[in-house]
Amino acid sequence: MMGPRQVAQGALFYEFSIEDHVPTDHLLRAIDRFVDLVDMRRHLAPFYSSTGRPSVDPELMIRMLIVGYAFGIRSERRLCEEVHLNLAYCWFCRLDLADPVPDHSTFSKNRHGRFRDSNLFRHLFEQVLARCIAEGLVGGESFGADASLIKADASRYTKVDFSEWSAADAANRATQEYLDTLDDAAFGAATPVKPKAISPADPAARLTGANGDRPFFAYSTNYLVDLDHAIIVDVEATAPIRQAEVGAVRDMLVRTQDRFDLHPWLLAADTAYGAAEMLGWLVKEQGIEPHIPVFDKSERKDGAFPATDFTYDPDTDAYKCPGGKELKPYWRNISKGRPAFGKDGFKKYYARKQECAACPLKPRCTPNQATRKIARSRHEDARQKARDIAKTDAYVVSSYARKKVEMLFAHLKRIIGLDRLRLRGPNGAKDEFHLAATVQNLRKLAKLRPISA
Repeated sequence: MMGPRQVAQGALFYEFSIEDHVPTDHLLRAIDRFVDLVDMRRHLAPFYSSTGRPSVDPELMIRMLIVGYAFGIRSERRLCEEVHLNLAYCWFCRLDLADPVPDHSTFSKNRHGRFRDSNLFRHLFEQVLARCIAEGLVGGESFGADASLIKADASRYTKVDFSEWSAADAANRATQEYLDTLDDAAFGAATPVKPKAISPADPAARLTGANGDRPFFAYSTNYLVDLDHAIIVDVEATAPIRQAEVGAVRDMLVRTQDRFDLHPWLLAADTAYGAAEMLGWLVKEQGIEPHIPVFDKSERKDGAFPATDFTYDPDTDAYKCPGGKELKPYWRNISKGRPAFGKDGFKKYYARKQECAACPLKPRCTPNQATRKIARSRHEDARQKARDIAKTDAYVVSSYARKKVEMLFAHLKRIIGLDRLRLRGPNGAKDEFHLAATVQNLRKLAKLRPISA
């Protein structure tokens, strides 16, 4: 029999509990167990005035931002609407049906003020990371590092030549942040090479065509990841420049050790991190095995023997060529002391002219010069160690494990929805990258430490 027509009727009293309407297997229930923001209130307390009207609860705003990044709701205006409509979001944010949702402008006001002044999002990220460590999800022995390009909120069609651009007297926030980071190794001081074009909307973003498509303005998000369970142990925003990305990994390794006493015995990364200086720093100063392909330009375009075909003897400080002849820095006694390495960090080794001229391998060794010479980096021992590691089974294992970092970037862009920034300037990039990494760790906690039945 047909049921009666449902007609909404007002009632004088309701018995309604949001708790009963949130499914037990909902993602927010799993995440909520690991979100403890009591310490956030203490952290923010010095940045609030003791007088005046009470502000919007900072814990409510942080919870709303977690919801936004967990479900790919990038717009704060839309986030406020979704929290108002979705019972699970209300439950997670500790809101009742009659509680008002903050206006979207409140987020901007706090983000550019006390949140940024207190470095709140960094503090939140480290708090969640500490929980990951406490849950036993961070081994601390093998780390992976990589960077990924994130499009900036700047159109490539409005770019101007760098030589023709100048900051206005009343600079906007993004321009002022760009000026403040000119001496920052992660941005302005990453390279002496000036950009050809700049975006007036976000001058700190760099125009790049690294993806092989049309150039676009971008920032780099840099991850340092524990390879046991793919927990992000540090995150840093930089300009999309190799030097800045390599420097960020060094900073993250030092900071992770200082903050959490985590010091890996190996670091897995791609060739971009295989420069001599980086390898030397890892091996000699940090005692970390570099599971990194060596950034090597020793291959000759003319088909001649590469430098790797020459054997180095540390006892005699000389190279031996494929023909069995020696290459030395000097072939005569030098009375006046000279620096072992040049300003470029290399030491030159030369063969005898008469031996090269009589050698039958000369056409394959040095076809265009009278003698063959080899340049040896001051960090060549670290480079050689990386080459030796690359021949081991452990390197094959770490190479596969390093793909976990790339998977995190895919998750960041496809699930979190952070393929393009909403905020401008270096600080905006930092805020978004820290929030996204925090949510990724929370989702990992929820997956690996599920609610007991």
